[in-house]
Amino acid sequence: MALVARPTSLAKRLLLGRPFRSDKLQHTLLPKRIALPVFASDALSSVAYAPDEILLTLSIAGATAYLYSPWVALAVAVVMITVVASYRQTVHAYPSGGGDYEVATVNLGPRAGLGVASALLVDYILTVAVSTAAGVNNLGSVIPFVDTHKVPFAIGAIALLTALNLRGMRESGTAFAVPTYLFVVVIVGMVGTGLFREYALGHDLRAPSADLQIVAEHGHLSSLAFAYLLLRTFSSGCAALTGVEAISNGVPAFKPPKSRNAATTLMLLGGIAIFMLIGIVLLAKATHLQYVEDPLTQIVSGPPGYEQKTVTTQLGETVFGSGSIMLYVVGAVTALILFLAANTAFNGFPVLGSILAQDRYLPRQLHTRGDRLAFSNGIVFLAVAASVLVVAFQAETTRLIQLYIVGVFVSFTLSQAGMIRHWNRLLRIQRDPERRRRMVRSRAINAFGMGLTGAVLIVVLITKFTHGAWIAIAAMVVIYVTMLGIHKHYTRVAAELAPTDERPVLPSRNHAVVLVSKVHLPTLRAVAYAQATRPDSLTAVTVNVDDKDTRQIQEEWERRQIPVPLTVVDSPYREISRPIIDFVKGMRRSSPRDVVSVFVPEYVVGRWWENLLHNQSALRIKGRLLFEPGVMVTSVPWQLRSSQDRDLDRLDRGLIRAPARGPRTRSGDDIPSESEDTRT
Repeated sequence: MALVARPTSLAKRLLLGRPFRSDKLQHTLLPKRIALPVFASDALSSVAYAPDEILLTLSIAGATAYLYSPWVALAVAVVMITVVASYRQTVHAYPSGGGDYEVATVNLGPRAGLGVASALLVDYILTVAVSTAAGVNNLGSVIPFVDTHKVPFAIGAIALLTALNLRGMRESGTAFAVPTYLFVVVIVGMVGTGLFREYALGHDLRAPSADLQIVAEHGHLSSLAFAYLLLRTFSSGCAALTGVEAISNGVPAFKPPKSRNAATTLMLLGGIAIFMLIGIVLLAKATHLQYVEDPLTQIVSGPPGYEQKTVTTQLGETVFGSGSIMLYVVGAVTALILFLAANTAFNGFPVLGSILAQDRYLPRQLHTRGDRLAFSNGIVFLAVAASVLVVAFQAETTRLIQLYIVGVFVSFTLSQAGMIRHWNRLLRIQRDPERRRRMVRSRAINAFGMGLTGAVLIVVLITKFTHGAWIAIAAMVVIYVTMLGIHKHYTRVAAELAPTDERPVLPSRNHAVVLVSKVHLPTLRAVAYAQATRPDSLTAVTVNVDDKDTRQIQEEWERRQIPVPLTVVDSPYREISRPIIDFVKGMRRSSPRDVVSVFVPEYVVGRWWENLLHNQSALRIKGRLLFEPGVMVTSVPWQLRSSQDRDLDRLDRGLIRAPARGPRTRSGDDIPSESEDTRT
């Protein structure tokens, strides 16, 4: 009987589409125009919340501190340029997709690589949580209902992204390309229009929050405290760099030439993100936009019932007018790109998880591809972990972002250190002058990148540790130790299972035991099957829990003249599992080289709730016997009518095909009668 489709399989096909053959993997490779939204949506979308973080952190010192926002944005842009230039060297040197993990492992050792991997895994999970929370926050600025139900909307967005990514990378990239490019066009158009009206036409644009009177959160700050505040603002703005590393992890997903296309996509990503980040900050300064950390205490003079909107929403209202259709377009595409930014992590996390699983640092289930040639298990794990964070932090972007960017700058710094050692190793053996010049230039870029990202990492640790970064660091440590434990387990198991030069010793004898609860058709089938295996000895065993039931079993056994001895094991405390285990151990104890085969009759039912009514004792017994050396456990199934009716029902509905030829046999037709010689 050939299975065509079960109900769950039909639902899976409707949700995910038809499965792909393994030889269709080339079908999923991405051109640059699709790879940019797939891998760069996280870094591009950061312009929707990185300016918010810059302005609200500066607001702690009062409105006058906003004067420093363009300089902070410029410093972030310098770091962005450096990181992009550094990763362009990485994608050419290591195009296999291992990214920072491979670079650190090959050049700095497995422990350094594992540290990078743990940092990236945490960062990918936070990317999904922060992006969806920021998307809900921006959508809530336009739709108040969303603002009061942030968590359900964020979880729903993660579920939708999961479904899209389970359909395959190319399909998810095509779905995300249009919104990503629309976001770029809308934001660039908004910034360009606003700056042109302000500086070329001389319009005095003022943001909705421009006339608010705000105060410093902690009063006047000393020079040292203000310098610390600027460093904290810079570290918050560096959230714009998250997602840059995803391209180095996704090089295998590009169409050939893979490295060149990945490097070009990196350059496009850096240019677009820097322009939008600096443009938004400049426009916010020109329109006197104010965005504070604590509106309840910092805003001392404002309209009644004032609700603080995000920076992009305020700029959209300033440039296009309150209530205009373009304002809603800005809010919609900003929220959408933030939701889609999580797609960067949905493509980076499963690939990295697959590489780590192949290296035996994560469970092997993360290594295999699903029906649509996507790493389905990694996608689902990422979605669950991010959902837990969203619920735990109530989808609050400001709270979640404090955990952010620590991991990514750990990976940045270690990766650049690994690249320096990579170039040093090649320079020792390279003699061609032109190639040596290129290597020296690449080493200089990576050295500058390591110094800069290392300095940023120190700033981030100092300024964000007590604000929540310690949670991310603790998570990295836990994941690092867990991966070491998994690797140790796999190594130990591989050593135990490795074949030796000695030939396996055959068992001296095979003793068969059939478990009997009643004398019925399942028991008779189990006895017949045990006889067919031709064991050296065969006995049936029943446990005496109730004297009356045991006598009935013995009488029925004798009446049917079953040619197998029936052994009764007493159980004064009415246990079933323990007496059987002791009986089997006793058979093994007499000869350690003997094998005991235990045959367990089981019912096959057609309804889920019927499992609760049957086979519970059998499951407990099998679970205990599996830990006994030299014991083989065999389940002998008996299909109840409910399971047959289920097959007939599916046949009537066309979900399964009938046999191509030959009559359909009942489940019990192959059971011999008591008088038949089953050995023939």
